[in-house]
Amino acid sequence: MKYVLWALRIIVGVLFIFSGIVKANDPMGLVYKMQEFFEVLNMTFMNDWSFVFSVVMISFEIVCGVAVLLGYSFRLFATLLVLLNVFFTFLTGYALVSGKVKECGCFGACIKISSEATFYKDVVLLVLSLVLFFYRNRITGLFNRHINTAIMIIAVVFSAGIQWWALQHLPFNDCMPYKPGNNIWEKLQPGPDYKPAVIQSMFTYQKDGKKQEFTQDNYPWKDTTWKFVERKDKVITEAVGEPEVHDFILTDSDNNDQTQAILTAKGYTFFWFVREFDKAHMDNMDKLHGIMAKAAAMHIPFYVLSSSDRPTSMPFMQQWGLTGVPMFTLDGTASKTAIRTNPGLMLLKDGIIQKKWSFRDYPADVTMNNGQIEFK
Repeated sequence: MKYVLWALRIIVGVLFIFSGIVKANDPMGLVYKMQEFFEVLNMTFMNDWSFVFSVVMISFEIVCGVAVLLGYSFRLFATLLVLLNVFFTFLTGYALVSGKVKECGCFGACIKISSEATFYKDVVLLVLSLVLFFYRNRITGLFNRHINTAIMIIAVVFSAGIQWWALQHLPFNDCMPYKPGNNIWEKLQPGPDYKPAVIQSMFTYQKDGKKQEFTQDNYPWKDTTWKFVERKDKVITEAVGEPEVHDFILTDSDNNDQTQAILTAKGYTFFWFVREFDKAHMDNMDKLHGIMAKAAAMHIPFYVLSSSDRPTSMPFMQQWGLTGVPMFTLDGTASKTAIRTNPGLMLLKDGIIQKKWSFRDYPADVTMNNGQIEFK
C-alpha cells in the first residue's frame, strides 16, 4: 500500500502543480472564466470578487500540490484536497450537463480539453483524493519539519510572484488568437468548411401542474390554458469552421466600421488598447508619448482603441494629451482577449501582430532601420 499511496501522491500533486502553473501564466483568463460561470449561475454579484478568487485558487492549487508531494500537514491538506475536487467536479459537471459553458478553463487557454474530458478527469481526481484522505494517517513528511516548511514558503512565494509578474506584464506564453505572428483580419474570416450552428428555440409551457416543451412550430399559442414558463435555445448542430476572432470591430466617431481598412493596411500600425480609462494604469505615459511622436515622424499610424463610450473617453483623451490621436471603439471582450493588461500596446505589420507590451514595458525608443522598426 505504501507504493500505491506514493504513486497517487505523485499523480495528484504533479497534476495540481501543473494545472496551477498553467493558469498562473494568465490569471486574468481565470478571472474572465469565473465571471462567465457567475453569469450562467445568476451570481453576477460575485464578479467583484472574481480577481481575488482567481489568484487564491491558482496559488492554492500549486501549494496544495507541493503539500501532497511533501506530505506536509497531510491531514489538513488531504481534507482541503477533497473539498477542492468536489467543487471542481460540481463546476465541470454543471458545464457538461447544462452546455452553457463550453470550456471550464481548467488548464487555461493554452491547453483546451472538452467538457466531457474535463469532467471525467475531475471524477478520477476526486476518487484519488478520497483514497489519500482515507489513508491520510499513513502518510508522513518527506523531509523534516523545517525543510518541508521552507519548501512550502517557497511554493507560496513562487505562486504569488509568478501571478504578479503576469498581471503587471503579459502572460509568459501567449495562447490567444492575438499572439505575435497571427493576422487579425484572417482570424476574423470563417474557415473554408464553415457551417453555422443549427439552433432550435424550445418553449416550456405548464398546464395542470405539468410542464411540457414545444418547438416554435407546435407551441400552444391559441390554447390559453397553457401558461408560458420559459424559452431556451437548444443547439442541434454545433458550428463548424467558425472564425477564431468574432468581435474585433473598429468603429469610428461616425459609427462607421473601419475594421477591414485598418487591419489590411500595408506597413506598420500601432494599437493602444484601453478598456476603461477610469480603471487604466496610466504609468509610463511619457514613454507612450515618445512612441507616438516617433511614429508620427516615421508616418506610422497610431490608433487608440477604447472600450468606453466616447463621452467617457474624450475627457481622458484630453487629460493625457491624446486629443489629436485617432480613436476607435472596440468591444471590451475583444480588447481583454487581445491584450490582458489595461492599457497595452500592440504593433502590427501588414496586419500581422509583431509585438505586444503591457503598460509596464513600453519601449524607451523607436527607430527605423532599413524599413524595419527597432526598439530600445
